[in-house]
Amino acid sequence: MYQVLKESFQEHVSLTDEEWEMCKNNFRPKRVLKRQFLLQEGDVCRELAFVEKGALYSYTVDSKGNQHVIRFAFEGWWMANLQSFFSGKPTTLNIEVLEDSELLMLDRKNHKKLLNEIPAYERYHRIIVQNAYVALQQRAENGLGLTAEERYNRLIEQNPEFMNRVPLNLVASYLGMSPETLSRVRGQMSK
Repeated sequence: MYQVLKESFQEHVSLTDEEWEMCKNNFRPKRVLKRQFLLQEGDVCRELAFVEKGALYSYTVDSKGNQHVIRFAFEGWWMANLQSFFSGKPTTLNIEVLEDSELLMLDRKNHKKLLNEIPAYERYHRIIVQNAYVALQQRAENGLGLTAEERYNRLIEQNPEFMNRVPLNLVASYLGMSPETLSRVRGQMSK
């Protein structure tokens, strides 16, 4: 435990051994099982989750009961509803466990403490949030201007692990298409 988190830090910033230990000591390990909820609509997001092992996904449910997948998180990725985490207001998202997972949880108090006490952590967090924003903007642009085939191809190019780890109905929801459309797209590509 903590190895993937340490690698994530090292990829973006330099931490002394002392700073790493301070960071590490503020995270709480948590094991969660497939189909458990990390967060449900109406709850307040009180912790950031770093995925050491496993997979999660976030989604909303519309008034007709249809699920709309927002994002996935695999090893080395963060998952939370930042709007709820920073505002303290209830979330409209659900975060569900896709595979049995090992997470490292960081609450708001410890997050603020690390931001204030370790400049490298603040830099790391800024980089992570910037990267998340860029990915979100790219996803929005892909949804607006690309065909179903183009969206699928981009997903496979950028995240090949999706096809091995994510059920096709969730991939379809993430891409904003029906499972039938995804099946058609995949069939055309295999020809």
